[in-house]
Amino acid sequence: MIKLYGFGESRSFRCLWALEETRLPYEYVSTKLRTEAGDPGSAQHADYRKLNFQGKVPTLLNEGLVLTESIAILHYIARCAPESGLLPNASMDVYARLDELASFVLTELEQPLWSKGKHTFALPEKQRIPKMLETAKFEFQKALLTLDHMLPESEYAVADCFTVVDILLAQTFNWAIRFKFDVPARFLALRDRHYNRPAAQRALTVAC
Repeated sequence: MIKLYGFGESRSFRCLWALEETRLPYEYVSTKLRTEAGDPGSAQHADYRKLNFQGKVPTLLNEGLVLTESIAILHYIARCAPESGLLPNASMDVYARLDELASFVLTELEQPLWSKGKHTFALPEKQRIPKMLETAKFEFQKALLTLDHMLPESEYAVADCFTVVDILLAQTFNWAIRFKFDVPARFLALRDRHYNRPAAQRALTVAC
């Protein structure tokens, strides 16, 4: 059975959501962040860091396989349940589009959000740069303009079904809302539409 270590609505939530979409059997282990290494439930505990050296979430275990990057975990879950359509049965062109959008979310759209997180709470206080917060807002708005041109005016990001890219987009915009970034109405609607899916609601119940 798949075991997923995660924390709240962090990047691990993407993976939890995918598990609920696929209905694959799994065990979820709520893992504490920013706590002392002596806490057995902490991501800094020695036992956990044997699985994930960075002491972060998510971490997925399945029959000896260990994965620690959310996009790899999403693809793995989708491939374990091809009938889910999270990776659609589609042409090479559709897959190229899926890869392009996923890469954009990870490298451009979420990057300023994590910059804010690092310079607000994640980094040691003396390493934080307050002026970085204004830069993060600028970069996020720039990414939004690009995404507005990249994303079709349709219910789903690629193909005609809900895929891993829709999970990435919705979770990233939810992150932006929680971090108090300005999110245009189009993307607020995207977040709301996908978060109203039964699988997302089940995942929220598990994560919280």
